Amino acid sequence: MPKVEKGELRVPAIKNGSVIDHIPVEDLPKVVHLLDLFDLEYPLTIGYNFKSSKLGKKGIIKVEEKLFSPEEVNMIALVSPDVVINTIQNYEVVEKMKVHLPSEVTGLVRCTNPKCITNNEPMKGRFTVLDEEKGVLRCYYCMRKIERQEILLIKDTL
Repeated sequence: MPKVEKGELRVPAIKNGSVIDHIPVEDLPKVVHLLDLFDLEYPLTIGYNFKSSKLGKKGIIKVEEKLFSPEEVNMIALVSPDVVINTIQNYEVVEKMKVHLPSEVTGLVRCTNPKCITNNEPMKGRFTVLDEEKGVLRCYYCMRKIERQEILLIKDTL
């Protein structure tokens, strides 16, 4: 691995926008895909395999002129719960936000039960978060529990 001098920037700073940090490398492609980041017209930087004391290796995403909506933040929290989103203004971090799942998730997740009313009628999925840390949800309608690795996100809700 090439040596980086102390204080040297490996990823260019952005003037205004958002930085999604502390993304486990295995979750980085999911986050990019979920947020449709390649469809943005703003400059985008995606970094893989940066050293992290917590994760070993981490990913980072920098998007100029983009602030993430609450729905987008919830989507990130569903697949990668330890992410931190930094809001940048005039090259300075003005807010650091660790993502958290709300107590209820509506319209973002599809129930895995094929007999659930949400899969057979035109209505949004609604889930109660049973365990934020482990990412366990329960369908409001059929009561099926869904683990993080089973979550099917509905991207057309944003």
